[in-house]
Amino acid sequence: MDSTAPFLVPPAVVPVLDPDFRPAALAVRAFERAASASGRALPLTLAIEQADGSSFSFRRSFLPADHPQAAANAFFVERLAKFLLWSRGGWKLSVDGPQPLVDSLRQHYLDTDIGRFDAQIIGERVYEKPLTVERASPVPADRAATRALGRHWKGCRIGFDLGGSDRKVSAVIDGEPVFTEETVWDPIKQSDPQYHFDGIMDSLRKAAAHLPRVDAIGGSAAGVYVNNRPKVASLYRAVPPEAFERRIKNLFFDLKKAWNNVPFEVANDGEVTALAGSMSLGKNAVLGVAMGTSTAAGYVTREGNITSWLNELAFVPVDYRPGGPRDEWSGDRGVGSQYFSQQAVGRLVTPAGIDVPADLPLPERLKLVQSLMAKGDPRARRIYETLGVYLGYGLAHFATFYDCDHVLVLGRVMTGDGGTLILDGARAVLRAEFPELAERMQFHTPDETAKRHGQAVAAASLPQLD
Repeated sequence: MDSTAPFLVPPAVVPVLDPDFRPAALAVRAFERAASASGRALPLTLAIEQADGSSFSFRRSFLPADHPQAAANAFFVERLAKFLLWSRGGWKLSVDGPQPLVDSLRQHYLDTDIGRFDAQIIGERVYEKPLTVERASPVPADRAATRALGRHWKGCRIGFDLGGSDRKVSAVIDGEPVFTEETVWDPIKQSDPQYHFDGIMDSLRKAAAHLPRVDAIGGSAAGVYVNNRPKVASLYRAVPPEAFERRIKNLFFDLKKAWNNVPFEVANDGEVTALAGSMSLGKNAVLGVAMGTSTAAGYVTREGNITSWLNELAFVPVDYRPGGPRDEWSGDRGVGSQYFSQQAVGRLVTPAGIDVPADLPLPERLKLVQSLMAKGDPRARRIYETLGVYLGYGLAHFATFYDCDHVLVLGRVMTGDGGTLILDGARAVLRAEFPELAERMQFHTPDETAKRHGQAVAAASLPQLD
């Protein structure tokens, strides 16, 4: 029997199109209760370290080695480590726990396809170091070495937002936008790095024409960015590896030089979305979740800052059943991209009883579902109801790792009446299973102005003037 089976708790609120869904939030809760009930719970602390020395730790109770279900420990350690890898980011995992669990985790990254994917992307590509796992007692103390970004408004600033289909730019003087523009472009198919440089420069020049001078430039862009360098980003998918290393890696440093080396900061679009939402709401402790082509996320701390965390929630585990939907890139099952995105909608079309050609692209599937929803089709309604259940249990799991009172939910999947059903479903889950979260967590969606230009304006506030 699968060692995790006793902990895969059926949800009280069942997603109508996916009755086999087994939420991570419930599995972890059942596992920790079993550890506590044993009377000899095994404390384990896992810390993840970033290249700049930042370190973040998380403590959880595990089963004692002689417990009948102790074989499940390795699974729960690995799922915890994966969440930390993709939410916090880092190249070194330190474990204060039994050596067999440390060895099991290390072998996962060496011997399995899923583990090797995580090790290559997070360790080698993002942090340019081999991913390592070692035993340590105690683990490194929590430390955030990277300075917080955002909410700096003094002076004449330019903010830009780079998406896969358009780029936006704003000129801002002492916090007041004086110019905004949206330009259609097609970066994902472009193999020449000069296309990206020229496109961004074009937008920056147009914004600069509306300012007496340029004191600082801030940018928001899809992908993973570390110290202003793109590491993994769909915007540059067509750029050959050699050209990526030669031009894209230092793209924003080259742009900075072209603008007289003014303060220049670039952050992940999910981060800036959350920052924009926080400023619009006048609230902190905000988790932003964008349900679009994939799943983007960002987080604003209780102090009102964005962090050095990756927040790549497309890859974090949210469903622990062995047969969950497989992510086509990482090969892992039950990760966020399959539950909070167009991919989730496309996956649920067939169970909903909607006939579509097998090769119909995901954006077209979403448009079809949205059109059916607008007509009151019950099949489309069931898709959105299922997504709402996913979101509720997903947020309950996220809340273990993110101190948040406010959740900003946006993205194309949220468009129309379906978005309302998603939020209603998430609230119903929290009320039924996590009442303390239901009382604390407030849901928000951006208005149209914030959707279109708020991100570029917020990006302008990223750099701090000396």
